[in-house]
Amino acid sequence: MSRSTAFPSPSNQRPYTHEMVVVHRVFRRESALAPRLVRAVPDGDTARAAQLAAHLDDYVMGLHHHHSLEDELVWPLLHARGADGVLVERMEEQHRRIDRTLAVVAEWQPAWLREANPIAREELALALAEHHTVLLEHLDDEERLVLPLVAEHLTVAEWDLVGRRGLEGLPKNKVMTAVGAILEDSTPEERAYFLGKAPLLGRLLFKTVGRRQYAAACRALRGDLHPEAGR
Repeated sequence: MSRSTAFPSPSNQRPYTHEMVVVHRVFRRESALAPRLVRAVPDGDTARAAQLAAHLDDYVMGLHHHHSLEDELVWPLLHARGADGVLVERMEEQHRRIDRTLAVVAEWQPAWLREANPIAREELALALAEHHTVLLEHLDDEERLVLPLVAEHLTVAEWDLVGRRGLEGLPKNKVMTAVGAILEDSTPEERAYFLGKAPLLGRLLFKTVGRRQYAAACRALRGDLHPEAGR
């Protein structure tokens, strides 16, 4: 994945919105991989279908959690402080559109799980591809148009609460996976920044255990589709 090597410096005066750009890379990457992974499952391989379905469930959980924090902690503050109301409403409507694409995914996933048949597989892959398209539109708009409003209208403490709640709201057994997913496509500077925010014990656990676990999980999930994943 191409990305700029420039790393905007954190400031004590403004919310450090580049954090959101790094987190968005997780959803960009996983939503792009999902239809490819589904299409690669052989007919009738219900065990592999179940493995991918569990991953999709985690992805959907993570995206819903991410968007619920914005709905609760970001959009109301932007509305209240006179930010571009039309633009904020556009973000809210895009969240609803994304939810509708995920509802179609949820409709086809059980049928695919039962038999891993080619019809359900292709319908699920098409639903995931549509989800990816709608999601990218939202992420692009949010990064280009909304994050500058966040930097202008939210305090550092209000923005930091979004990130803190994001981590606190994850199941404990998913935290290392989430950290690995965030760091997978990060630059060295971004990696140092995110790990630097973690407590010492958390950093040690990730470096000694979590990193290898995440790499192994990526290899098991993606196989030859993405051979450098999780390195």
